[in-house]
Amino acid sequence: MCQHQPTCPSAEATDREAAKVIACFREQGWSLLCNGVIIFEDTGELLPDGSCIAPHRGPARHALVA
Repeated sequence: MCQHQPTCPSAEATDREAAKVIACFREQGWSLLCNGVIIFEDTGELLPDGSCIAPHRGPARHALVA
């Protein structure tokens, strides 16, 4: 699917989010990557096989106690 050089990570790779964005719909909160993964603003993902990855962002900065 990817035509980039070097080739972007596959949808099965742990670094799949590093693939290039080929379509961005900011007003709807999602982007399509060249490996077929749809990433959402809340950091959730929809993989090409239909499986989902739950949002996985870290804690908010204001929640960190110094």
